[in-house]
Amino acid sequence: MSHLKPLLITQGDACGIGPEVAVAAWAAEQTAPGARPLCLVGDAAVWRRALRLAGLERPVALLDDPSEAAGAPVRCLPVWQPPGLPPGLVDEPLGRISAQAGAAAACCIEAAVAAVQAGQGAGIVTAPIHKEALHAAGVPFPGHTEMLQALATAPGAEPPAVRMMLANEELRTVLVTIHVSLRRAIEQVTREAVLQTLRITQDSLRRFGLAAPRIAVAGLNPHAGEGGLFGDEEIREIIPAIAAARAEGIDAQGPFPPDTIFMRARHAPPHHPGAFDVVVAMTHDHGLIPVKYLGVEQGVNVTLGLPFVRTSPDHGTAFDIVGQGRADPASMRAALRMAWQLCGA
Repeated sequence: MSHLKPLLITQGDACGIGPEVAVAAWAAEQTAPGARPLCLVGDAAVWRRALRLAGLERPVALLDDPSEAAGAPVRCLPVWQPPGLPPGLVDEPLGRISAQAGAAAACCIEAAVAAVQAGQGAGIVTAPIHKEALHAAGVPFPGHTEMLQALATAPGAEPPAVRMMLANEELRTVLVTIHVSLRRAIEQVTREAVLQTLRITQDSLRRFGLAAPRIAVAGLNPHAGEGGLFGDEEIREIIPAIAAARAEGIDAQGPFPPDTIFMRARHAPPHHPGAFDVVVAMTHDHGLIPVKYLGVEQGVNVTLGLPFVRTSPDHGTAFDIVGQGRADPASMRAALRMAWQLCGA
């Protein structure tokens, strides 16, 4: 499989569990049948420490660029250390917010996007970042999704319309709004935003192999507004968006009460086949709580609408367990497998 371009795994926050789970996932995937090339992007000293923390005695192979990953020795961790990383990163204390770590995380993301855009990688899998560390470093983005959207924007062009999807084997959820206050999120639930989300969801799931995705739309208010008794956003914004989507041939249905639609959409055969392929939710917590409740160890975050593949594990930096040998690489492995699937490999 050496002809394949590698997936690039960014370091994430060096003070969290990202590097640990990344090297553990690399080691597990390396020995799996049909292993495909991976390149770890970040500070070589941080990756060496991660190997020790994960209990892996492996040397590091420093690459001149990510495309060399396929040719790295089998037992060596293939690392590309991009220029511009802050010095002394490995000396930052584990489990604490660090502006240095925030700056390094941003540098790795920027470098990985540039490498994939240059044809040196197949896609990107991002280890968790810490939003406060990003802010401390002066990075003007609240999270991965917004940063990747900006990096994917050509000079003078409009940013690509992107959405967050969280998925596991039983449930997929796409969000209309993400990292804003709840008050602001409600303001952002407009006919245009909902319709755009439905279009992105349809196009993305078709590329992922679903010819005719069945999309359930969750309401914003209790009981999906109960005909306007508990709020009129469904009547003013959501229902017109669904009607417009259906006129375009999109199989969108709803809005359904958000406290029950996720149970209907959950795909747990043989006794509970899902009634829908995906749920579009209006706000961050409406959509993500059900998926995460099913188990973060298999959850994968996918950014829809980018011109390249990006996935991420469904957990954060877990400062409370870093360096204790308790970090589970299962979600990172799921993110790698989904990224390869979306790359068509």
